[in-house]
Amino acid sequence: MTAATRRTPGTPCWVSLMVHGIDATQEFYGALFGWEFAPGPQQLGPYVRALLDGRELAGIGQLPPDRHLPVAWTTYLASDDAGETAESIRSCGGTVAVGPLDAGEAGRMVICSDPTGAVFGVWQAGLHHGAAAAGPPGTPVWNELLTYETSAVGKFYRTVFGYEAEPTVSADFDYLTLRVDGRPVASLHGVGSALPRDRGPHWMTYFEVADTDAAADLVTELGGQVLKPPAEGTTGRHALVADPEGAVFTIVRSAGD
Repeated sequence: MTAATRRTPGTPCWVSLMVHGIDATQEFYGALFGWEFAPGPQQLGPYVRALLDGRELAGIGQLPPDRHLPVAWTTYLASDDAGETAESIRSCGGTVAVGPLDAGEAGRMVICSDPTGAVFGVWQAGLHHGAAAAGPPGTPVWNELLTYETSAVGKFYRTVFGYEAEPTVSADFDYLTLRVDGRPVASLHGVGSALPRDRGPHWMTYFEVADTDAAADLVTELGGQVLKPPAEGTTGRHALVADPEGAVFTIVRSAGD
């Protein structure tokens, strides 16, 4: 199995999904992305890690039957000290919902939300450093916060994680690229009233595919939904889709691939 390297704090390092039907969810993503699965830490209940060519990419866990939470992909940001980051999140107006919690020898985690309510995770690596691949089809390749506007929430993320933030200067496009050590690692996109009312601000995971149109068709065949059909964008050809339990994500054939 190929291991990931430790990430600089603030770098997106992992994505996970908590669902009601873990077996059916594995079937869906296995057919869509070619993932295989191996058991992961069981501290929060049944949990598996998704693998591609032996490399760990994402986690899927089983929600307790009495927990009626929205099913959504969660982006985890790297930290060297989950407890310290949790305190910083609180002091900057965010909310800590779970943790810091030990996940065995894998590491420590926090589930929290920014001041606008967008949920994300914090991961302090132990033996598990996070996703071991990004780029090939089936791998998570980008994480973006969709929010009302970027200025205030951008200050929150800069203060907590020390990002360098690069705004796109445009009268009608509210966009911040977050950089760590000069490298772009994530983005904040202010969409105002275009934000879905039923979801509010949220982090979006982009998964690479070989053919966006074929993958969108496959999502439907497997019982998911295409929410926005394939279209060309600045980063490639992408589509907004949801799995059978309603978890929303973006599939993309990145430009230049």
